[in-house]
Amino acid sequence: MRRVRPGTASRSAGGGPSRAAGEERALTSVAAGDRYEQPEDLPRLWHVTLSVSGREAPLKEVRRALEQLAHDHPFLLTSRYACDHAEIRYWEEARDLHDAAAVALRLWGEHRQSAGLPPWEIVGLEVIDRETYHQRIAEGYGPPPATPVGVHPY
Repeated sequence: MRRVRPGTASRSAGGGPSRAAGEERALTSVAAGDRYEQPEDLPRLWHVTLSVSGREAPLKEVRRALEQLAHDHPFLLTSRYACDHAEIRYWEEARDLHDAAAVALRLWGEHRQSAGLPPWEIVGLEVIDRETYHQRIAEGYGPPPATPVGVHPY
C-alpha cells in the first residue's frame, strides 16, 4: 500500500496539474477556527479474539506452539489453551475492520508450520474497535483486560 500525505497525490488524472519529481509543494496556512480532520484511511487499532479447535493434542505441544507464535509475533497479548481448543487475543493495526479480520483469519494457517501449531480450524472470530473494547470494559462486560499477558491454560 502506498501512503500519500493529503495534498501530495498527483492530480494529473483530471484534478489539475501534477508536480515534477522533487518539486516542493507550496505551504498553505489554516485559518483560525478551522478544524483538522483525520484522514479516513489511517490505520486504527482493533481488538481481535481468535478461537480455534480440533482434535486433541498434547498440552505441552499446544503450549510450546502458542509460545512460539507469541515469540514470532510479539503483538499477541494472551493465549488460553486446552488440549482441543485455544483462544488468542491481540491488538491489530489496520485501516478498517475488513483488513483486521482478513489478517486474523490468515494468522493460524500461515503460522501452523513455523510455530508447530495443531491442525485446528478457526471456529470463532471477534474484531472490535478500540473504542468499543474500552466501552465494554467500562460497562463491566466483554473480555477482561488481558492480564496476565502470555500463554495460559484454561
